[in-house]
Amino acid sequence: MPRDRPTIHDVASRAGTSKSLVSLALSGSPKVSERSRLLIEQAAAELGYRPNAAARSLSVRRSRTIGVLILDLHNPVFAEILDGVQTEVRQHGFSTMLVTGGENPTLEQAEIETLREFQVEGLILISHRLPTGVLRSIAADVPTVVVTRDDIVAPGMDTVSNDDVAGARLAIDHLVGLGHARIVYLSGGDNPVSHLRATGYSAAMTAHGLAELIQIVPGGLTDATGYRAAEAALELNPTALFVANDIAAFGAIAAIENAHLRVPEDISVIGYDGIRIGGMRRVNLTTIAQPLAELGRRAAQHMLRRITDRDLPAQHEHVSASLVIRGTTGPVKPTN
Repeated sequence: MPRDRPTIHDVASRAGTSKSLVSLALSGSPKVSERSRLLIEQAAAELGYRPNAAARSLSVRRSRTIGVLILDLHNPVFAEILDGVQTEVRQHGFSTMLVTGGENPTLEQAEIETLREFQVEGLILISHRLPTGVLRSIAADVPTVVVTRDDIVAPGMDTVSNDDVAGARLAIDHLVGLGHARIVYLSGGDNPVSHLRATGYSAAMTAHGLAELIQIVPGGLTDATGYRAAEAALELNPTALFVANDIAAFGAIAAIENAHLRVPEDISVIGYDGIRIGGMRRVNLTTIAQPLAELGRRAAQHMLRRITDRDLPAQHEHVSASLVIRGTTGPVKPTN
């Protein structure tokens, strides 16, 4: 027969103390003397006792858990942000519980309800597809921080995001500095981040006196959509492509090479995000790099403050991206 798991009563019996003192000692209470704490910890170790997290959270009314909704588990951007969140919350004694909605608002809402049933102390949404009313209702009930998006404002809900307009301007300034004028933007589809990057692209082109050359080709955030958008863009005879994200930029480069053109000798390509994957090192992509882990850390810091003080006013923080020049951008090809 399997051996029953030791209980807090077993620990108390072995240590020669009360169950309540064991509970206080194992929760780190300063009311327990050092001698008693050592006896209790030794007894727990000898018995192989592990506290029941669910029972403990009920007794102290705290779960020490942060719920995290991530839009897409396959996108390395969100994975790097998650790393930053987990690094920060672990330093403060919290753990994370992760769910994904797969870009389905109904499923996202259901997953968040599951997190709330587990009594998470806060929610961090690494992007989302939730409608305004639902998001405001959630934020009114549990401390909520949204990462990457700031287009929905709710009382008591913080946001941490990259300045996508400024980042897009960095990309165009770089390409114009290399002599490019026929710069086409491959969009990331119908989403707030892509629209902001399009706004930055158009503003920068206009500022450089290139308004009449503005061209936006519909695309997406995957390598396949980047490939198809680049195929359409080649019909416009560009000298450079600014692509909504790095993954789509990889697809765009493949389309250029399949058209028997060279990157960057014939067409320069610049992406956005600054993801860290093997493909990036292989392709050597010039990109606008977001401080992804820093986004996660700052979101966690906002969350921890809001758990302590629910009445804090909503804060909306922007972080800056930086230009990382690699091998996919170069001077415009001279005309014959």
